Amino acid sequence: MENILVIDDEREVGHFFLHLLEGKGYHVKLGFSGKDFSRLIKEQSFDLALIDVKLPDTNGLDLLKQLKTELPSCKAIVMTGYSTVKTAVEAIKYGASDYIEKPFDDIEELERLIEGLLGSGSTSSQTDMYKLAETLGFIVGKNKVMNDLAKLAYKIAKKNVNVLIEGETGTGKEVLAHFIHHASMRYDQPFIGINCGAVSETLLESELFGHEKGAFTGAVKEKKGIFEIANRGTLFLDEIGEASLATQVKLLRVLETGEYIRVGGETVRRTNTRIIAASHVNLAQAVAEKTFREDLLYRLDVVKLTVPPLRERIEDLPLFIEYFLKKLNSNLSFSDGTILQMKRYHWPGNVRELFNVVKRAVTLAEGETNVITPHYLPEKMRTQTNSLHVIPDEKNTRDDMDLETYLHDWTNYILSLWKDSDQINLEHVLSLVKDLEKQIGRSFVMKTLKETVGNRKEAAERLNITVRKLRYLLKEKGADPKG
Repeated sequence: MENILVIDDEREVGHFFLHLLEGKGYHVKLGFSGKDFSRLIKEQSFDLALIDVKLPDTNGLDLLKQLKTELPSCKAIVMTGYSTVKTAVEAIKYGASDYIEKPFDDIEELERLIEGLLGSGSTSSQTDMYKLAETLGFIVGKNKVMNDLAKLAYKIAKKNVNVLIEGETGTGKEVLAHFIHHASMRYDQPFIGINCGAVSETLLESELFGHEKGAFTGAVKEKKGIFEIANRGTLFLDEIGEASLATQVKLLRVLETGEYIRVGGETVRRTNTRIIAASHVNLAQAVAEKTFREDLLYRLDVVKLTVPPLRERIEDLPLFIEYFLKKLNSNLSFSDGTILQMKRYHWPGNVRELFNVVKRAVTLAEGETNVITPHYLPEKMRTQTNSLHVIPDEKNTRDDMDLETYLHDWTNYILSLWKDSDQINLEHVLSLVKDLEKQIGRSFVMKTLKETVGNRKEAAERLNITVRKLRYLLKEKGADPKG
């Protein structure tokens, strides 16, 4: 039978587990400190460890790291009070299988968790996770960051905690929110979403909390708010950073007490709604800029998930294309050359932009061909790969690049961004300007070196720069750009 280690400084908690688990036939060892933990894992091997986050001589995270070093195959559950849930979520990132909150209200759920981890439950749980993701169109792919994110989201989905999702526009924050809802215990209750940035302040308050008849001009009858409709379900607040400070105060009240009042009403109503909030802006920075309430962020940011941009998981681009083609009921395919060209693009609009590009290409190619070639991509993508590298990379720069061709392509690409793009990544544009500066400097150096038959001193004099600056423009190691 499996060996279980319980580390908790509250002796009654230890004896509770001893009675519960030995009654099921497990071998149980108790420890009450970090010192006990270090001694016990040296004396024997364990299959599962239950570790309290707060101990008198250490903290659970340090013990978890030690456990994963000395007994890497041992599963781990951290035990926490509500005030330390954020620490428990960190523990999952460090390798804990799950966390449980004190006091243990649902003993049967606790038993199922332990039995699942000691049986084949962990493997089947992961299989279930990937199946659910596939069903919902949540592309996890091969990217490690995305896989870790999905596993964490799946584990915390079953907890009754608020979640904050951050990520650039178009990365799929709402899809992740749907995934969390469907993996939660509220999966059979409503999932309601609202974009806080797309509704005026007056209407947003009415949408969230409802209003009484005659509360304002146009309120000809009473209306239920989203908090009322989503009761026992999940409320997805997209672009939460766009909510006004006045609305933020009322949101804070609901999160703290579960209570709200309809616009124009007097009756206090209660709601049991789980909040998943999302923002494309960094809310911690918004707090520093006084545009977002710190106490509201504290309430929302119990668990924070950051969705990586498409360019940081570009290896999954073919999976997205395949999924979008199925969604569009298309039998077309993208050539390897087209996919390669698309991988070189910066994707400022992320997955949303990719879908629009796929849809456009399918519409243009339908009836003309079975294979989508680069010809069917937007001009900004076709232009960039002739000689312009959209993601500047020194090792990709060609020594013999023709400056006129480069300037022509660079100008066309910038103009295409100026005219065509709905979403602009200014950092990307500015990086292209820096790349232009480097390329022009290098081209003038190469041209002058040819004229001076490789004489660097003479070339530097003609260009009115130092030899050290010339070496820097040639990207030679050890060159000092200030010289």
